[in-house]
Amino acid sequence: MDRAKPSKPGEAWASGDTASGWKRGEPWARRAYRNLIYFHEVDRDGHFAAWEQPELFASELRAAFRSLRRVP
Repeated sequence: MDRAKPSKPGEAWASGDTASGWKRGEPWARRAYRNLIYFHEVDRDGHFAAWEQPELFASELRAAFRSLRRVP
């Protein structure tokens, strides 16, 4: 059974982040989300990233969707 998720455009992962006690990282994300177009491991984190690191959060969103923009 293929357990890969159908799509996820991007993922920003904090260097100290763990899920269920284990570090996931880019290899896991690329296997789990076959259409992943962006992955970046950031050096700062927080449980509520948009609130605790708003500039970093916004820059990661921009970077994740930059390749999808159509510039006339």
